[in-house]
Amino acid sequence: MPASSRLLAAAVTAAACIGTTAVPAAAAEPTDAVVSRGVTIPAFYTPPDQLPTADGTLVRTEELPLALSLPGIDGPLPGTATRLMYKSTDSTGGPVAVTGAYIEPTAAWKGGGARPLVALAPGTMGQGDQCAASLNLERPLTVNGQTLSIGYENLAIYRLLAQGVAVVVTDYAGLGSTDRLHTYVNRVDEAHAVLDAVRAARALDGTSLTDGSRVALYGYSQGGGATAAAAELQPSYAPDVPLAGTYAGAAPADLVAVTEAIDGSDLAGALGWSVNGFLQTDPELKPIAEAHLSEDGKAALEDLSTMCVGDALLAYNSARSSAWTTDGSSLGDIIEAEPALKAFLADQRIGTLEPASPVRVATGTTDDLVPHAQARELAVDWCAKGADVTYKPVVTPPLGRALLNHFAPLLADQGDAIAWLADRLAGKPAASNCAALPLLP
Repeated sequence: MPASSRLLAAAVTAAACIGTTAVPAAAAEPTDAVVSRGVTIPAFYTPPDQLPTADGTLVRTEELPLALSLPGIDGPLPGTATRLMYKSTDSTGGPVAVTGAYIEPTAAWKGGGARPLVALAPGTMGQGDQCAASLNLERPLTVNGQTLSIGYENLAIYRLLAQGVAVVVTDYAGLGSTDRLHTYVNRVDEAHAVLDAVRAARALDGTSLTDGSRVALYGYSQGGGATAAAAELQPSYAPDVPLAGTYAGAAPADLVAVTEAIDGSDLAGALGWSVNGFLQTDPELKPIAEAHLSEDGKAALEDLSTMCVGDALLAYNSARSSAWTTDGSSLGDIIEAEPALKAFLADQRIGTLEPASPVRVATGTTDDLVPHAQARELAVDWCAKGADVTYKPVVTPPLGRALLNHFAPLLADQGDAIAWLADRLAGKPAASNCAALPLLP
């Protein structure tokens, strides 16, 4: 079996282990519907022409049927879900509609005080609207011959719900919502989407959340970057959303280092999502893209713009960006040569601001997809600023493939990460280990 097929099989197996089933994409295609790789995106995901003024304001809601739901004495297990669309602000200062989901758990919260809330920022889903995390709650495995979407974040969501923690999931700007392209790894867009998801959950009628509900953030990989950025920006962007704690796992804090690592890797398709997102955010970068991208490169970016992770693993596994340029330069070479692009990526750096609340930074010591060294540097940078940091190196053996080296720490550390968040939500103080960090891998 080819390596890409083995990786894909592992991901599908992981999805199956949490009770998912493969479902075909919708067959009906209304003439005015948005269709992405054969999947009809529900009309709910098309934003209105006008959005509310206040960030976090709900635009619309509807019931969201969970794919895995069992009857229970106190209600359906693990809970009841509501699909959300809410208003946020993007990195250019413009209004943006973001979709997501809120899940009210049936289990009681036993940590003391009001039921808490965790905002979950998904890891890399892809760039096609059919890949959105809220859609994955309804159909965790979508296979139709044109796309493959896997709701691997459902495991963390259900583990939090089992502890009686309410969960709000963001789809991020442009993922699910059909009016723009997803601005993949844009730290400001993602941070705002996470923080505004909390505001939207608080505004939802009929929940058990109260003014006393503590709030925490959970994210790994792309999600780790989103929660890390949200923790940094919370004091200025959302002072009304105080945080009890933030888990930032395998955060892509330095996109230059991450770009070099991903190039030629199992998830090389993420380079296309990054470039597409950069161009969506800053159209002034388009002349640089025009000057360096070959026709093959432009075709790859267009192709990737509607792909999910499964699609990219199959189609672009081990691809190199040098095959997409006019002169064989890599994306890293182009970043180094173009001051505007270099400045853009420098502005995406996470770790330049001090979080005002406890943070737990975790990274796999053998992670060579979202490199361990740059994720560890995030903890170093925050410690230097005086932040309350719990740094956790997740020691796992090399597994031969970059995606496995990246995915294994997620599973190995997830229980500890959720337990750490639960302690913060119960009001227990965090114990910073910044003093010991120089001795840790």
